[in-house]
Amino acid sequence: MVKDGFSDFFYTSQDGLRLHARLYGAEANHGAVANAGNWPVVCLPGLTRNARDFHELALQLANDVENPRRIICFDYRGRGQSAYDPNWQNYNVGMEAADVIAGLDALGVNDAAFIGTSRGGLIIHVLTMMRPALIRAVVLNDIGPVIETAGLAHISSYLGNAPRPADFTEAVRIQKAVHGEAFPALSDADWHRFVHAIYRDESGLPVADYDPALLNTVLAMDLTQPLPDLWPQFEALASVPVLTIRGANSRLLSGETVDEMQRRHPRFAAVTVEGQGHAPLLETGNLPATIAGFLREAGTKAV
Repeated sequence: MVKDGFSDFFYTSQDGLRLHARLYGAEANHGAVANAGNWPVVCLPGLTRNARDFHELALQLANDVENPRRIICFDYRGRGQSAYDPNWQNYNVGMEAADVIAGLDALGVNDAAFIGTSRGGLIIHVLTMMRPALIRAVVLNDIGPVIETAGLAHISSYLGNAPRPADFTEAVRIQKAVHGEAFPALSDADWHRFVHAIYRDESGLPVADYDPALLNTVLAMDLTQPLPDLWPQFEALASVPVLTIRGANSRLLSGETVDEMQRRHPRFAAVTVEGQGHAPLLETGNLPATIAGFLREAGTKAV
């Protein structure tokens, strides 16, 4: 049933968890196969985030008058409407990439364009090794082959010490206190939308919409050591167009890394979003039009 522009899709992971995705556009009605070059778009959120992050962008892409698309937005295990895993160590990008493949197989999707925010972009890198034929175009939102440990330390700090808001007004205040310096470009409406994507509403009480055990994966990291880079996986994307979106105030993706991505990739484009940090809200400013234009051009050149 289509409601608010999308339908809910549930499927089973290889290890038996009930997982969820939102379907927009033609696929919301389990519609027909896309035309050549007009691939479905798969949206993959950040570490503790969920399919709601992409709602506004998905509506715009699905209802594009010139080029409407099928949009698939995943909740990873332990997030949103997907089941929690009794073993928190299964909250890793390899398992989550396998879950995405299982979901796409269940939907009959053989290839797609991918949009990955933060952890979602890491999952795309893993997918290049696991199922390269799936990937026809990529949008990386504030993520690349090199992750700055200072950015991860910041994420670990605010997740590990996040207060529990009493209502959504307080939730907005908390998020502004944590992220406001990096996101001066956001309007009040942006902050409220941001908060309602992070928290689920339980009778007016905002509740972080992920398994608390997920934080064990962050706390287990040794942030005194550099993280392994993903340049081989990134270079495996050389045959597909890549658009990287970087928040000008990002602590996770450096400008130097974006420059190196540009040097190594023959079909690369980059956009810097002023007044936003990690990670830019993809429904703001000109980003929806930029993403739609990138996908349209990628599809045209593929036909």
